[in-house]
Amino acid sequence: MLFRSFTGNFPIMNDTLHPTLGLAHYWAQGDAITHTVAYVLLLMSVISWYYITSKAWTSWRIRQSAGVLESFWDAPSMDDAINLLKHADTEQVYAPLATHAVEAINIKANSQSLNASVDPSELVTRTLRQQINRVSSRLESGLTLLASVGSTAPFIGLFGTVWGIYHALAAVSAAGTIQIDKVAGPVGEALIMTAIGLVVAIPAVLGYNAFTRVNRVTLSELDAFAHDLHAHLTTGTRVRTTR
Repeated sequence: MLFRSFTGNFPIMNDTLHPTLGLAHYWAQGDAITHTVAYVLLLMSVISWYYITSKAWTSWRIRQSAGVLESFWDAPSMDDAINLLKHADTEQVYAPLATHAVEAINIKANSQSLNASVDPSELVTRTLRQQINRVSSRLESGLTLLASVGSTAPFIGLFGTVWGIYHALAAVSAAGTIQIDKVAGPVGEALIMTAIGLVVAIPAVLGYNAFTRVNRVTLSELDAFAHDLHAHLTTGTRVRTTR
């Protein structure tokens, strides 16, 4: 009797929380546009996480091999230094600079080669610049996609929310009665799309900022290494640069 009188005076929680509401209910009630928005966000999330994990692994390997640059100059000969660099540089970021620079400085004068009339110093400079540009393009691959995901995912999720709210209000209008519980539930479900958009965008933005920082440090070290290589190959001495 006590339990019956208690439940008779106070409404049971399940009657007021609408257990049918939620992500599953929103998905079941959604139309083709709602499903398309969800699939687009899922695809963007999968692609961005693929680039985040792959570039994180690559960046870690590059930073691990950066310490061999000082050991490069402790080698007894240039051939030994290049072999050491090739072995330690698993991502082949620093080694190609030394390899191609040495090949450029050793080019024989050849009447059939356009490089025959080029000053050796200029030839080494051009070779190093080409290799730095190649590495820079490789390091920046995928960053545009991460930036695009980070900037567009919230708006795609917002579009899904607006579309869901529109359908919720249209359903309430068709019913002919306006009740706050009938409006709040569908609107709350529609906001899930905005939350999903933010969940997709935030890792992409953080990853973009982190990789941009790593690339800036790597290219700075690469530029300093190229300067030392050029000085050594053209003058026989290494110019100490301020890093």
